[in-house]
Amino acid sequence: MPSPDPSHVSSTAKSTGSSAADTSADGPGWATPTARRPVEADVTLPGSKSLTNRFLVLAALANGPSLLRRPLRSRDTLLMAQALRDLGAGVDDTTAHGSATPDWVVTPATLRGGAHIECGLAGTVMRFLPPVAALANGLVTFDGDVQARVRPMGPVLDALRVLGAQVEDDGRGTLPFTVHGTGRMPGGSVTLDASSSSQFISALLLAGPRYDGGVTIHHEGKPVPSEPHIEMTVETLRDAGAIVDDGDANTWRVEPSEINGLDVQVEPDLSNAAPFLAAGLVTSGRVTVPGWPQHTTQAGDAIRDILDIMGADVSLSREGLTVSGTGEINGIDIDLHDASELTPVVAALAALADSPSVIRGVAHIRGHETDRLAALARELGARGAVVTETEDGLRITPRPLSGGLFHTYADHRMVMAGALLGLRAPGLVVEAPDTVAKTLPDFVGLWHELVEPGSATP
Repeated sequence: MPSPDPSHVSSTAKSTGSSAADTSADGPGWATPTARRPVEADVTLPGSKSLTNRFLVLAALANGPSLLRRPLRSRDTLLMAQALRDLGAGVDDTTAHGSATPDWVVTPATLRGGAHIECGLAGTVMRFLPPVAALANGLVTFDGDVQARVRPMGPVLDALRVLGAQVEDDGRGTLPFTVHGTGRMPGGSVTLDASSSSQFISALLLAGPRYDGGVTIHHEGKPVPSEPHIEMTVETLRDAGAIVDDGDANTWRVEPSEINGLDVQVEPDLSNAAPFLAAGLVTSGRVTVPGWPQHTTQAGDAIRDILDIMGADVSLSREGLTVSGTGEINGIDIDLHDASELTPVVAALAALADSPSVIRGVAHIRGHETDRLAALARELGARGAVVTETEDGLRITPRPLSGGLFHTYADHRMVMAGALLGLRAPGLVVEAPDTVAKTLPDFVGLWHELVEPGSATP
């Protein structure tokens, strides 16, 4: 993926507007609030995107209806829900069980072709659904945002061909492409290189129980990134009654079997919690996220140890996770290979620290929503930090930060990183804040309430 270039992003990149009231993707940007006092807040967050979309896929393939309680409603999950509707499943709101936000009832049905799947910029949609589409009767086309057309898809498309599907992508290994569904898949064994995304493995595992011979996946290549996400997939499959063997290194086997309907409550999104918790450290304040799970497969849980190492007091209780600042932010030397989605927030913290930091093991995030390493190096550097890209990460030396326009490259995690920097950099304006709707539509309002409680939010 090419390095981000401000000349190629939206027109907002060239604007110097700073009205906090204008937060549209086509407006001048979001003037982030500067912390004038320590933050003190409980921040309740919606459900995990990763879990919501895995539950949606399994529910659509199940042998009966499912109830998903407190699902995340964001661009990525709404795209997944609509895609499954287009393939024939029912995904309907219900206000049962006293939920403040409507739950989803998912009713499986015979999968149909003739559908067009709009992926947006959602890796889970573009990667999880082709193996599902192979079970449909007829053609299913896939496309997404312009930025999505450079995200790697080749390994999962090639794997589907080996397992018995016909896929047309004109040799690109990216969007757009067409899956020729026949109503069934032979399945079997396949070897692929998942070193650029763990989602390739999760995608095949999720649909694998419905394949005639199940699926055995062998990974061959550099270490798989974000392995906790594969553990999440395995756990959700087992919760639905599938038989999964992950006992051998770099090999996963799911047996052909029924998928049972689910009745699950979706955990809070722990990666989305990271900037809020980090604000407690940055401002010497206190932030609590209620409902933090005692056990989880979410990679975002790593933020607990990261903030502890960087100087925070961190406490997990039945009520939730609490992070308190101590007045110091320590530099860090850390491998984020298994929790790479935390890289933008950790990098922003490193730019605010009192000593240099090194982030390792995240070369694969060059292929995320944008080239995150290049984007972070460019934007943190433009604000004053000294940042060097390495082969697999970043070296960050803090310096006094200035305000100005913080480009986000259609990447929701860059919006969160910019908001964190803005706590200490007056006049910082985040480009295209609506990008954050990908996983947390209410982020801007929640952030203002955190930093300036009771103020009018944009």
